[in-house]
Amino acid sequence: MQYVSPVREPLVTSGKTYHDVTQDICYQVEAAPNIRWMGALGVALIGLAIFFYSVYRTLWYGIGEWGLNKTIGWAWDITNFVWWVGIGHAGTLISAVLLLFRQKWRSSINRAAEAMTIFAVICAAMFPVLHMGRPWLAFYVFPLQNTLGSLWANFNSPLLWDVFAISTYFTVSLVFWYTGLVPDFATIRDRAKGKIARVSYSLLSMGWTGSAKHWSRYETVSLILAGVSTPLVLSVHTIVSMDFATSVVPGWHTTIFPPYFVAGAIFSGFAMVLTLMLITRVVFKLEDYITLEHIALMNKIMMVTGSIVGVAYITEFFIAWYSQVEYEQYCFINRATGPYWWAYLSMMSCNVLSPQFVWIRRIRYSITMTFILSIIVNIGMWFERFVIIVSSLHRDYLPSSWAMFSPTIIDIGIYVGTIGLFFTLFLLFAKFFPVINMAEVKTILKYTVNDGPTYGGANDGSRNPSLHTSPAPYSTPGVPASAPVNYDKQND
Repeated sequence: MQYVSPVREPLVTSGKTYHDVTQDICYQVEAAPNIRWMGALGVALIGLAIFFYSVYRTLWYGIGEWGLNKTIGWAWDITNFVWWVGIGHAGTLISAVLLLFRQKWRSSINRAAEAMTIFAVICAAMFPVLHMGRPWLAFYVFPLQNTLGSLWANFNSPLLWDVFAISTYFTVSLVFWYTGLVPDFATIRDRAKGKIARVSYSLLSMGWTGSAKHWSRYETVSLILAGVSTPLVLSVHTIVSMDFATSVVPGWHTTIFPPYFVAGAIFSGFAMVLTLMLITRVVFKLEDYITLEHIALMNKIMMVTGSIVGVAYITEFFIAWYSQVEYEQYCFINRATGPYWWAYLSMMSCNVLSPQFVWIRRIRYSITMTFILSIIVNIGMWFERFVIIVSSLHRDYLPSSWAMFSPTIIDIGIYVGTIGLFFTLFLLFAKFFPVINMAEVKTILKYTVNDGPTYGGANDGSRNPSLHTSPAPYSTPGVPASAPVNYDKQND
């Protein structure tokens, strides 16, 4: 009988030392790009080229290039906007909320999630600016001083609240992300061999020396930013949801939207984090830092938020029936049985049914299944926004105004292009910046390195034997002293 100590799985495997962490993560920055990274960047750049061409057509010929009509004035543009803002939510959640709750498992994934937030918000911001038709007048949304003319900003409009919420969200996320990078920039600076790299990372590290004063200020600033960021997790997508909820359009005018949108944002955000981290751990060979335990924990959060979204879908139908408002009832019946039934079916199957497979442990710890589920969830969340927007607009109070929406090649091009823009930015970040927070990962090594007795070598903690079967050095109640002990788990 084998005795295994009931201790959680290590967050860093293979018995990594502090030197190993520095070497493994800095190597990705210092080494020449590998063929997998070059191939992925090539595909992303094709998408970026499509984006620039589609934006050129939109700016030169106007938004008549899109598939909008007199009934459906919002379609793919606002769908993609809400989808990208939602994807950006997981970064702030992992960075701020899990930091405040002292969740150690966030250390290996927080930096990539923070970068994902910034790039997703950049992609989201493209859509409302392009939808203006005259993007050179975008400055009208800001509260300019009266010396420049009349105050154009309408503070009663939730569309204006979006401007302030998302710009604040972007700014705080950017500062949080950069603050966490400073100690690692200093490490790369000290290891740099080329003059350009040394000067570049010296500027980025802002004179970091690793002194006690610097670390104290670093931790203080991180906690302050986490405290500031936490309300943003709730406020940003709440305000985005008010773009719809403050209207009188059936299917939009509902008070469940704020919590429903926040849960959906975290749901889709964690799905995108899983997609990116599963690719990153393979491309950069970071399996010892982004472990199956990280993947399982993110799967659990995705399952919980997916279940909340499923409850929200059911609640919407119940409230539509309970309200006895015939327009509201028709809107929801039309979603499920009308011309866009296929979009509703895709939304329900991807967002409600697929996350329930995570209850199965084998799927929760499976790399392949997790990757497939993360893609399915993001597809489902895009369809959710499409269903909410298009199916609520295409049939309004007057049957004479009913219309269908069909995306043009430019609609599709801008959407595919923003995906190309997103992955181009992320791949460049992953190559030139450390994709894992070395400083924070080193703080959890004391919980994960095998510092117990080793057999046949020095006890330096640099290797982690798969299973020691030597006699236990002490007796455990109910277990014979000669029973084999799994020191990997015992000394975790």
